[in-house]
Amino acid sequence: MTLHLQKLCVGAKTPQALLAMRAEFGWTRGGVNVVTTRHYPKRADEILDGGSLYWVMSGAIRVRQTILEIERGPNGCVILIDAKLHETDPQPRRPFQGWRYLAASDAPADLRGAAGNGALPPALAAELKEIGAW
Repeated sequence: MTLHLQKLCVGAKTPQALLAMRAEFGWTRGGVNVVTTRHYPKRADEILDGGSLYWVMSGAIRVRQTILEIERGPNGCVILIDAKLHETDPQPRRPFQGWRYLAASDAPADLRGAAGNGALPPALAAELKEIGAW
């Protein structure tokens, strides 16, 4: 059964800002993005069975990246994720520390089209979901 992780994206409010930040700080290794964390997930086998890292930006899950590998490191854990970003339907989240598990049944769907191809802009979609209108 697939399990995902969710993590706050501190310092980036949009998927484009996340890409720029990753490039600026060099958070890559061999063409994949690197995320470090203090704790190794106890349910790593479920995460590695097709899981993704869902990024919470500006109070909502907005984007995900496929998890490729999880390694134990001397100072915690290194999560290797695909560099490609998949924008998702915005799903409101409150702030939290570290990462949290996210069941596949609770994960937001990927956006069905680019904004301008009939899809709502992500900020508008997030507001509509927050007030319960969508």
